[in-house]
Amino acid sequence: MAVGTRPTSHRPQSGPAAVQRRGRSARDRGDGRAGYVFLTPWLLGLMAVTAIPMLMSLYLSFTNYDILTPWSDVEWIGLKNYQRMFTADPAYWHAVKVTLVFAFIATPLKLGSALGVALLLNRSFRGSGLFRGLFYLPSLLGGSVALAMVWHSLFDRGGSVNAVLGWFGIEGKAWVNDPSTALGTLILLAVWQFGAPMVIFLAGLKQVPNELYEAAEVDGAGSFRKFLSVTLPMLSPVIFFNLVLETIHGFQGFTSAFVLSGGTGGPVDSTLMYTLYLYIRGFANYEMGYASAMAWVFLITIGLVTAVLFRTGRFWVHYSDGDD
Repeated sequence: MAVGTRPTSHRPQSGPAAVQRRGRSARDRGDGRAGYVFLTPWLLGLMAVTAIPMLMSLYLSFTNYDILTPWSDVEWIGLKNYQRMFTADPAYWHAVKVTLVFAFIATPLKLGSALGVALLLNRSFRGSGLFRGLFYLPSLLGGSVALAMVWHSLFDRGGSVNAVLGWFGIEGKAWVNDPSTALGTLILLAVWQFGAPMVIFLAGLKQVPNELYEAAEVDGAGSFRKFLSVTLPMLSPVIFFNLVLETIHGFQGFTSAFVLSGGTGGPVDSTLMYTLYLYIRGFANYEMGYASAMAWVFLITIGLVTAVLFRTGRFWVHYSDGDD
């Protein structure tokens, strides 16, 4: 027997301590079973609403399923949907282009507007709470159909935008029906809904220690220098969080494009967002197999974009605990 080891006793333990341990173990098992019971509705919802539909969508992306075809006649066509998407569908690449333009213009403008307004509202003044609520109000409406319809009426030929421009002698036009400006109205609508990231920026600004600003003032830093050297580094985790969320949100634009274009992506496909084109293929043309393939490419693309953002975040996101 090795020195320092003790013989293991296989006799059942007895005594008050053993009884207490057995009681505690039985209680833990009971708590575990109760936990699983409470988790059951969530697990059933996850399987029924998310996991099984995703697996079905993955299978359908390799078939010619078109909703109208009986399930028994569905054929396995391998990668033909993906091949068609990348090599024989110009509208697909046009939708990709429109979505990239929308996301890469709307996202920085939205974040810039949110940060600028948050910096203004971070100061204490009379009525600041009211202004915070008013600026957040558009985000409460979200991407609703009603909001998109209001936006359409504002930028139509007889809308309020043209009425305001008329005060300055500027002749308006039907902004939502002009291919050169229709996407711009969608971008403006997305930027206008900056309330949610603004609230997150406000919360982040409240966490910046005043001692850092005081130290910067001692070193002679002005307002702009303090913004660059103190505010932005301390706010970088919040900026990163908003950047990831709003980038994903930008790629998912659908409701406003659907309403403003009447579900067609017009005029002249100028607002044909990726998700809108996916909807047209799946639910208007009944090409559910092809739409499923588009959905999986979309999912993988967003995952890659998110991974790139996380990869680059290590170079510019600063955490106050020193874990950069």
